[in-house]
Amino acid sequence: MDRRRFIKYASLTGAGFTFVACSGDKSNNPQGEVSPGTSPVAANEPLKVGFVYVGPVGDFGWTYAHDLGRREMEANLHGRVRSTFVENVNEGADAERIIRQLALDGNKLIFTTSFGYMNPTIKVAKDFPHVYFENCTGYKRATNVGTYLGRFEEPRYLTGMIAGKMTKSNIIGFVGAYPIPEVIRGINSFTQGLRAVNPKAKVKVVWVQSWYDPAKEREAAQALINLGADVLTQHTDSAAVVQLAEEKGIFAFGYNTDMSRFGAKAHLTSAINKWGKFYTDKALSVINGTWKAEDVWLGIGQGMVDISPINPVVPQDVQQLVMAKREEFIKGTAHPFAGPVKDQKGGVRVQKGKVLQDKEQLAMNWYVEGVEGSIPKAES
Repeated sequence: MDRRRFIKYASLTGAGFTFVACSGDKSNNPQGEVSPGTSPVAANEPLKVGFVYVGPVGDFGWTYAHDLGRREMEANLHGRVRSTFVENVNEGADAERIIRQLALDGNKLIFTTSFGYMNPTIKVAKDFPHVYFENCTGYKRATNVGTYLGRFEEPRYLTGMIAGKMTKSNIIGFVGAYPIPEVIRGINSFTQGLRAVNPKAKVKVVWVQSWYDPAKEREAAQALINLGADVLTQHTDSAAVVQLAEEKGIFAFGYNTDMSRFGAKAHLTSAINKWGKFYTDKALSVINGTWKAEDVWLGIGQGMVDISPINPVVPQDVQQLVMAKREEFIKGTAHPFAGPVKDQKGGVRVQKGKVLQDKEQLAMNWYVEGVEGSIPKAES
């Protein structure tokens, strides 16, 4: 949906989020009866699709990546869908209110794009049994609620390999959002790749307790530089870490989207999310009456995650090593958590010849060997 087609920018009372919709369908039949296995979309009417974003669409990170996917869905389906998004929605009561409003406004497919939206999504879905919901990075499902995420541990591993070859101090700084399994898994998979090529390297983590706070992200990155880090990476949403690395003359990795524009010299590559095909496929399944609640978790081989172009400053032999491992991920002959995997205390978590199972990754609450420090409790 091109921004020139937007006709409604309405700030919702008492909140910092913005509702954005486009012209056309004015139906308001949130719970119209739909027979199982049939499409809830009337003939010749576009499917109304809602998106709930945790940050601003201009963060150039997590939310920006989802919005690129939304726009790709609209372009792919040529008028068969009409989308709405709400940005800057806090996880919790605000999220429940916004998700409910999108359902009341007649959206028949709603994507809630953050882990913190999981419980509000489940709650609202009970009241709208004929609306389909998809929650990103969550694990709770229902008859009309599916879950999805990318296997970002694969590109994370690849960025770790590059870091291991590019560091001189053997200290890598990682700016983390919240200490939840999703982020811990990212730290650990990065460290696995790092230590595969440089067993002497260590990862130090600073938590900001926010998905998107450029000032805090920059402050955390500076703290890591002060601790000796000469390569930075992140599981946060802004480009502040890459920007600071550019200023300081060190290296960094972006996350969610290609952040090279923010640090031409510093940026080595980004672990990126690619949501467009998934959003297109899910919208088509609703239109065709084939939607089903499922847990979708796709990797590089399925086109949901990848790395962006590698900075030419990375030596060719390193690039070849990384791309060879990428090909192994695509073929399914490699795994970021292939045993033996030890935790930071030296205990074996994954035996040789085994891999860490998905359910264990989704509940990960421990650091692998090579990560320093302890995991704090998430702030409420």
